[in-house]
Amino acid sequence: MEKIRGESIANGVSRMKSIITGIIFLTLTIPVLVIAGYQEGRDAYDRGDYHVALREFKTLAEKNDARGQYALAIMYDLGNGVKQNSKEAVKYYQLAAVQGFADAQNNLGVMYDQADGVDTDYKEAMKWYLLAAERGNRDAPNNIGVLHMIGLGVPRSFAKAHTWFTIAGARDSEAISNKNFVKRRLSPEQLAESQRLASEWRQNWLKK
Repeated sequence: MEKIRGESIANGVSRMKSIITGIIFLTLTIPVLVIAGYQEGRDAYDRGDYHVALREFKTLAEKNDARGQYALAIMYDLGNGVKQNSKEAVKYYQLAAVQGFADAQNNLGVMYDQADGVDTDYKEAMKWYLLAAERGNRDAPNNIGVLHMIGLGVPRSFAKAHTWFTIAGARDSEAISNKNFVKRRLSPEQLAESQRLASEWRQNWLKK
């Protein structure tokens, strides 16, 4: 799901809405019973049995399991099986985000970015986007770039925006469009430096 920012130069920010993204790496360190509970919840969610999904995810969330907290946040965010409640979504995104769950970090950034369940706070949004990007969330680099492109919470910088749209890569159609917009406003020297910084960032973070 994407929410459009309302300024003509921006293609909006992206929010992960899948309950299964970015969780496989946790599996080996989680007790078997907890894994089974999550799988039961995920299977129930996929078949539309939100009553069972809610029960399983709540049980996990109460045990401070980041996957359960993230899944609950998605359910409240979308209103699947529960009454849509952005404040509850923020609560559970926050709980998962502080444990380093990248998709929750990105989504929490979107909530602050777009005043969804919380007051607008672009600096807080940027903080969570940066953490999400460092942990591999694919939407976060474009979201960071958009803030730089418009100048929300940071001074407007087409050069920094270009760097982050480059980091987002060729698989992000929004980032490609945004990159083409800012590219026309940069000198050859600025473009070369932006490419260098993007390559350096990838080397520093994507290998971790």
